[in-house]
Amino acid sequence: MRISFLGAAGTVTGSKHLLTVGSKRVLVDCGLFQGLKALRLRNREPLPFDPKGLDAIVLTHGHLDHTGLLPVVVREGYEGPIYCTPPTADLVEILLADSARIQEEDARYANRKGFSRHRPALPLYTSEDARAVTPLLRPTGPGTDVDVGGLTLRFGLAGHILGAAWVRIEAGGRSVCFSGDLGRSDDLLIPAPEAPPAADVVVMESTYGGRDHPDSDPVGAVGEILAATAARGGVLMIPAFAVGRAQLMLLALARAQAAGMGRGVPVYLNSPMAIDVTSLYGRYESYHRLTASAAREAFTRATYVQTVEQSKALNERRGPLVVVAGAGMLVGGRILHHLKAFGPDDRNTLLLTGYQAPGTRGAALLGGARSMRIHGHDVPFRAGLETVDGLSAHGDRSDLLAWLAAAPSPPERVYLVHGEPDQAEAFASYAMEALGGDIQVAQDRATYVLS
Repeated sequence: MRISFLGAAGTVTGSKHLLTVGSKRVLVDCGLFQGLKALRLRNREPLPFDPKGLDAIVLTHGHLDHTGLLPVVVREGYEGPIYCTPPTADLVEILLADSARIQEEDARYANRKGFSRHRPALPLYTSEDARAVTPLLRPTGPGTDVDVGGLTLRFGLAGHILGAAWVRIEAGGRSVCFSGDLGRSDDLLIPAPEAPPAADVVVMESTYGGRDHPDSDPVGAVGEILAATAARGGVLMIPAFAVGRAQLMLLALARAQAAGMGRGVPVYLNSPMAIDVTSLYGRYESYHRLTASAAREAFTRATYVQTVEQSKALNERRGPLVVVAGAGMLVGGRILHHLKAFGPDDRNTLLLTGYQAPGTRGAALLGGARSMRIHGHDVPFRAGLETVDGLSAHGDRSDLLAWLAAAPSPPERVYLVHGEPDQAEAFASYAMEALGGDIQVAQDRATYVLS
């Protein structure tokens, strides 16, 4: 039994772990590298495995850093099953369609402007490539054993986002558990991860392995910012990713208004993809914390904005109102049009609720920038800038340690992935001090023999 780390080792994105057992080859996750250009260029490199030689692909959850390279792998010849939980299957279809659309639009824009060194500029994959993935998806409920040519795989819920799972793969009496991305014990929307099963080896994420999240009340913080903005007659702009963060913000806003903070202020969800994702919460009640009535109460308070014309009309409105729109780091999406309209007015507020990667507009504003380049124009930023901690969907150091410690028996070895080097190394030291055992930080493109 061998495992090769072909992504998300020494960095957070690009998850691809190749498990080889005799002649069987299973790829766990198939994600895009995101963030810095040096990482994104790896998406264009030749695949580090033969897609036609894979017996199965297993997905831990729907985020693009775990699923976004599937269209390339299928286009290059993979025709086998892609196992995942039912919510993940639906999310994959939504997210890959949007990813392909963006790549096609970016290629067309590059060709019009002539700034690409490629002639012509081509998308990494097309909408047709993305659609070809759907027939291969094999939705599989947690707790169900699946036989893959003598290998047995089983999912268990991992928290994090709707449908996220860890997966245990067993063959010949040996087993490996891949954690995927683990959620929090106190997430407002998604239940805590299920305890891991007994496994000889654990491949585990370490995104926040070096620190704990602050002990805070995110609903109260959001409510105070909403109330203060409304008192000025302002617009509260909330950039949010379509999966997880947008729904979490709708829930926080609904609870804040129910508590009397900003009551009656209209809320708009201006993201067709987030609207599609939100509809899945009604279909998969067993995968989140809300009852059917609580979900309706949280998600139907908002007015859904579908068309471009409706989005433009919002910019003619004046506050108080709330707009939740993508993208979460201000790198694109409809939120940029709202920033152009509302950013120069000091009555308004921009609320950042998540990590802002270096090089993004969100990071620049946090660093003190008071103007932004949007659609070729310099736009002054005079609105208030607020942040709210405590909304990350990733478990922190304590959550990760609690999950690992909950295994019925300690693994022989743990490999840490999905963390920047400082976070992974910090968690390795922390976990070894607390639990003992052999805990290693996985090396990029390395292959380990699991004796």
